Amino acid sequence: QVQLVESGGGVVQAGGSLRLSCAASGRTSSSYRMGWFRQAPGKAREFVAAFSWSGGSTYYAYSVKGRFTISRDNAKNTVYLQMNSLKPEDTTVYYCAARETSGQPMYVQKYNYWGQGTQVTVSS
Repeated sequence: QVQLVESGGGVVQAGGSLRLSCAASGRTSSSYRMGWFRQAPGKAREFVAAFSWSGGSTYYAYSVKGRFTISRDNAKNTVYLQMNSLKPEDTTVYYCAARETSGQPMYVQKYNYWGQGTQVTVSS
């Protein structure tokens, strides 16, 4: 089992920045890879960013590429999502997730564990 706890959400003005954190515990970090998703009310959960299985690459949704950056601190078992140039349409709940298998990291179905989510609100 892997437990994931997100933090760092909040309210920010358009053009501002936030950094989300996801602390993982449980199984050894080498056995899974992390990603970030978001979900607005009444909509499907959508991919935001993730690490490749090798860990050498990162993937981003087109809507956030160039503005968001996924990073990690292995010593702290923590993954971050730095969000810059935030837009009102980025307003939603953000989730971190962990997957135990390789393959395309953009699919919700690939992930085995999920955090509780953290709300991000961008005001115009």
